[in-house]
Amino acid sequence: MQVRRLLTGVLSVGPGYGDQLSSLRVGLSVAVPVFVLLAVGRPDLSIYAVFGAFAGMYGREERHQLRLYHQTVAASLLLTGVMVGAVLSALDAPHWVLVTVEASLAAVGSLVADRANLKPAGPFFGIFALGACASLPSIAPLPLIFAVVSGAAAFSVLLGFAGWARARKWEVGARRVTASIRGPRLRSSLVHALRYALAIGISGSVGQLTGDGHAYWAMAAAAVPLAGADFAGRIRRGIHRILGTFAGLGLTAVVLSGRPGVVALSILVAVFQFPTELFMARHYGLALVFFTPLILIMTVLAHPEFVKVDEASGS
Repeated sequence: MQVRRLLTGVLSVGPGYGDQLSSLRVGLSVAVPVFVLLAVGRPDLSIYAVFGAFAGMYGREERHQLRLYHQTVAASLLLTGVMVGAVLSALDAPHWVLVTVEASLAAVGSLVADRANLKPAGPFFGIFALGACASLPSIAPLPLIFAVVSGAAAFSVLLGFAGWARARKWEVGARRVTASIRGPRLRSSLVHALRYALAIGISGSVGQLTGDGHAYWAMAAAAVPLAGADFAGRIRRGIHRILGTFAGLGLTAVVLSGRPGVVALSILVAVFQFPTELFMARHYGLALVFFTPLILIMTVLAHPEFVKVDEASGS
């Protein structure tokens, strides 16, 4: 019976509650910075802008004041992840340093996310940003990277709060009061943070020993199940991660087989963000089918030598 319930949970798609509006909002949060970078001739910086724009994925159905608070906390985690990753890349830090730093910041991020009660739960996007940015070559000065990611994050947060302008009324008590982490809650949060540190540390070490050169994917994958509310939820998220990632790799292969140009790739980044957000809360596996090519395309854009320049676009 438990196995049947688990399989049903893996296959079922949850109902949508106004997902189209929040998906459109997050899609715009990603599209605008990406197209601005394309217009100024720096599409290689898109990965930093998109990670900053991911702040818009938080607080999707919350009242504006609470969404502002949660998106600001999330933006801080994303900004920290991107900048730490960029610094490690600039220093050409050894892989063991990356594993140690990412595991440590995952634990700290877990405590921050638990205290703020972030939704999506956990520090996943921040630590994924750290690993992805650390794996890239150093393609821009750190102040420029900071400006791109912070600008994209600020635009995303402002867009999420823009609906407040219709009423212009501050809702007293809209922000959920966050109690100090003490007693049983402190122990639970510390155990959760320790799980993140161990999962990421072990997966990153195994990735280093196997020499695959992309261990940050292993560290990100190890963090995914920990956001589940219970054991069944963690198993379900793990299955979704595996199946969704493999399906996303297939979709990526199809997209890149035609060697699309810079303009087409930039458009695809914005396009894939919409279904990613649309299914993120309803079926994590389906969301990953689109999230995987989104991330890989951003990585391709950060390596211009692998991109066939679209001569018609003037790129």
